[in-house]
Formats: sequence, C-alpha cells, structure tokens
Amino acid sequence: MVGKILFIEPKNDHLHIYSRYELPRLGSILLATIMKKLGYEVKALFAKTREALKIDFVPDLAAISTITPTAQSAYEIGEGFRSRGIPVVYGGPHVTFYPEEALSHGDYCIMGEGERAMPALVEALNGKRTFEEVPGLVWRANGAIRRNPTAAPMDDLDSLPFPDFSLLDMGKRKKMGSLYFGHSIVPMQTSRGCPFDCSFCSVTEMFGKRYRFRSTASIISELSQYDPKRHFIFFYDDNFAANSRRAKELLREMIALNLGFKWSTQVRADVARDPELLELMAKAGCATLYIGFESVDPESLLEMKKSQTVEEIRSAIADIRKYKIHIHGMFVFGFDTDTLEKTRATVKFAIKEKIDTTQFMILTPLPGSELHKKLRDEGRIVDEAWDTYDAHHVKFRPLHMSPWELQWSQIEAHSRFYSPLQVIKRLVRGRIGGFIIGVYANLLNKRWQREEKNYLALLQKTKAAIRARVSRGAASPA
Repeated sequence: MVGKILFIEPKNDHLHIYSRYELPRLGSILLATIMKKLGYEVKALFAKTREALKIDFVPDLAAISTITPTAQSAYEIGEGFRSRGIPVVYGGPHVTFYPEEALSHGDYCIMGEGERAMPALVEALNGKRTFEEVPGLVWRANGAIRRNPTAAPMDDLDSLPFPDFSLLDMGKRKKMGSLYFGHSIVPMQTSRGCPFDCSFCSVTEMFGKRYRFRSTASIISELSQYDPKRHFIFFYDDNFAANSRRAKELLREMIALNLGFKWSTQVRADVARDPELLELMAKAGCATLYIGFESVDPESLLEMKKSQTVEEIRSAIADIRKYKIHIHGMFVFGFDTDTLEKTRATVKFAIKEKIDTTQFMILTPLPGSELHKKLRDEGRIVDEAWDTYDAHHVKFRPLHMSPWELQWSQIEAHSRFYSPLQVIKRLVRGRIGGFIIGVYANLLNKRWQREEKNYLALLQKTKAAIRARVSRGAASPA
C-alpha cells in the first residue's frame, strides 16, 4: 500500500547561468500539495543526487520529475530507490518524450500534465482502480510496455491548490535563493501553454498551443500569502503578457490593492507594442523582464519561426527602458544561418543598445522540439549525454561553424558583454542591478571554463583532428 510519497526534482550538477539562484519548478511541489490534501504523507525534495539518496524520509513511492538536463541525475536517484525495494514513477517534460527510456530506470512513467494522473496512479497501486484508467501512464505488463493516452490539459487552473512550500526540502540549501535585495524568491505560475511555434522550444508539445489562464482573484489570493517586505515574486509563465487584456486586469488589481511586491517574469519583445501595458507593469512593481530576443539576424529569426523583427527588438529595448524596468535579454547561438561574425554582431548589438544583462545560450536540441526532430533526422546530434543538454554545451554539428567555434562564440560573448569595462559602464549609468549581476556573470564565465576544461580540450582536439583529415583530403569541412 502507498501511504508515503516522496516527490523529487533533481538539481543540475553542472555549473550554469542560474546556479546561484536555485529555484525548483512547480510541478513536484504542486503534486505533493495535491496528494497531501488527499490524506497522504508527503515531502518534496529539490536536491542534488547524493542529497536525494541520503534523505531520512522513507517513502512507499518515489515520484521523480525531470527536464532533459537533469534526466541522468533523475535516473541515478531512481535506481537508488529501486535498489531499496521502493517503486519509482517518473514525470516531467523529458520522460514525456522518452517514456521507454524512463522505464529502464523505473517502474512507471506519466506523460504530460500529472495533476489527474498522479492520484489515479496511487489509487491503482492501492488496488482501487486499474492501471488502464490512469491517464498518460506508461508501464510494463506481462513483459510488454503499455501506454495510455495522455490526460486532456487542465482547463480550470483555479481548481489547483496553491503550492505548499512548507513541504519543500532544498537539500543543503534549505531555503530558496534570494535575488532582489535579500528578498526570498517565490515562484508562481498564472498560465500554461503557448501558441507560438519556435522551433527550438518543447513547451507546446508538453503543455499545448492553447493558453490557459488562472483568474485574477485566484492569483491575488495566492499573492496574499506572502509579504512584499520579504518576498520577491517570479511569475514562471512562458509569456506573462500573452493575453494583454488579462494581464492588464491582473496588474490593475495589484495596483488598486497596493500590494507592493517587486516581481519579474518572461515576455516577448512584442510587449512593448502596448505602452499602457508597460506603464501598468511598472506601477505594479515589475523589476525585471526576461525577454527572448534570441537573435538579431533576420535569417535566424525566420528559421526559428520567432515571428519578430530586429527593429521590433530595438524598439522594445528603448520603450521598456523608459519605465526603468531592468531588461534581461536572452539570445541563442547555433542556428543554421549563424556564423561567428553573426554571433559577434549580436554581442555588439546588445552592448550598443545598453541591455542591462544578457545570457548567450547555445542552441540545444531538446526532445519534443521541432529542432530535435530535424537534427536527429539529419544525423547531426552528437550524443545523448542528457546532463549537458543545458544550453552551455554543444550537442550537434552546426552548419557554418565547428562545434568548438560555436562553443567559443558563447564564451567570447559573455567575456565581451561582461568585461570589466562594460560592467563599470552600467554602474556609471546608474544600472545597479546590471552592475551587480555583471560582476557575478564575469566570474561565473571564468569559473565555468575552469570546471569544463576537459570538455573544452576535447572540443579543440576534435577540431584539430578534422582539420588534419581535411588537409589530407579525407573529409569535408562539414
């Protein structure tokens, strides 16, 4: 019988751009909250592999959620629990697209959203229903793998409970990290889904193309649990301003109630088309906007189906700056039209337009994305070492650069954008947040190169070997 459930989300063991600000995704905590309300004894854990395997809480079922960069850690944790006779179920984006792989390290897999599936699975394990009745379940029966249809997307997001963070154990770091002048970051999600077809993104395959929103009343009620003097809100939505009418309604209510929170979220550049929306964001306490600019090369923007122009990006930066909102620009290198010259032009653009902070990521073929299907069919994916599918490592063969050149373009980009001179310029301009993050990012870039020296050396050797074969006429530059 299942009475005690441990929900686990592994941390990425590799150093990455957000290593200092460890924040869990909400899936495991939400499921733990649901199961607690149903009367089960639960705990949620966000920790590295060793910490997870040493936890004192001994469950009847280990439920492990994973994205692609943490899949290998998830499987190691799962094998550890199975060796102790504890059944394991996997969930999350990665195993939704690789359920058979998950079953080689566990007993069950849930594809898609798990809010209906998880209670149903536990009921099946307790003999109260059949496994065939569990939506999205993949399992073995009589030596064969069985797969149920996934559950329909949750339409009524208001019916879900607020995540109970008192259930969360962060491992060695017991509390969630702080970002805004010592305020603890609280993650919240107000919507799911995305209608856009960006080729490198797997969100639509996981959560669908139809936006689903929580009501303003529900969001305000959740916010009321927190203290603006101690908490900073990070809205996890993939595009907070996807529906401007709904976003404005929420922002007006936050202003009317004088909640006083500082907060951040993700948006597209098209948010700047609506000056009223920007003004409401500023008045409601928006501190930072994370904006997926992706590229300033028109050909790359077309290739990724981003549905935005370079001029729109430039205009958005200028318009948002008027409201004194910190701009964090997100760019991606490695599209088929990219060259070293184009990546350097992107960095030059980010510096010239005075973006406060940036991240220059390497295009990564995440399972479930159109990009992954394309590169897999073309035989260009170099390996499935999932722990390095973190946008910091090259996982495919680019068209107009060597893997080493693509890797170096990212290192060089961060070195240039976060050079001491550029960081000091942000301080002179009064962009204190950009200065503080700039100092951190400069050090992080150097530390990453030290920790990944073996990987970088291997890439350089591979490049040298290819050049030697080309010079002998044994291979083409591609």
